[in-house]
Amino acid sequence: MSRLGQTTTVKQVLRDLAALVARIGVGGIFFANGWTKLEDGLKITGAKFLEQGAPAPGAWATVTMLAELIGGALLIAGLAVSATGLILFAEALAVFLVAPPLNPITMNELILLGAASLLLAVVGAGRISVDHMVVIRRRESEAASEFAADNEADRVIASLREPEESPPPEPEPEISPTEDTAPHPRPRGQVEQKRNEEPAPAPAPPGDTLVAGRKKPQARTRRTSTE
Repeated sequence: MSRLGQTTTVKQVLRDLAALVARIGVGGIFFANGWTKLEDGLKITGAKFLEQGAPAPGAWATVTMLAELIGGALLIAGLAVSATGLILFAEALAVFLVAPPLNPITMNELILLGAASLLLAVVGAGRISVDHMVVIRRRESEAASEFAADNEADRVIASLREPEESPPPEPEPEISPTEDTAPHPRPRGQVEQKRNEEPAPAPAPPGDTLVAGRKKPQARTRRTSTE
């Protein structure tokens, strides 16, 4: 692995660890506040919101308790962090504008919690989270579906590209077992008869003999003198 790849990997690991610490810290504080409201009960929590000047203190107590309990748990687990961070930011902003907090949360802590919730909603949960595992499984299932679709398309294309079936070969003529197709030599008598039928060359006239393509002159006879 190159140095650039190692640097990128280290930065990614540090980013994931930072996101994990921020989730646990912010989600833990929200969950603890919601748990405190749950222990005090809706009546005591509603009375506190009434002292803070919040309208419909009972509704405020119920909404904030559920938002802090459920939202804090989701932040810690890293599940639906984007939506949860926005909800907690909206809850902190509403409390800041409508009912300024009393102890144990101060105004500064409320501002920090709201800003951290918004930051987590934008940045994400990191790879050490339930969201990341869900995304990985979804991507793997999508990749498997695409792979199966590609294989099916390849099979269809291959079937279309296959050559047409060649016609069956014509059957060879049947040969009866009694028919003899093996070559046989011609009988000797027929060969001699054919030779005898050929015309014989015409005899040359007497006294003429071909010698090297010319006629040989007739031999002269020596006259004998009569005594």
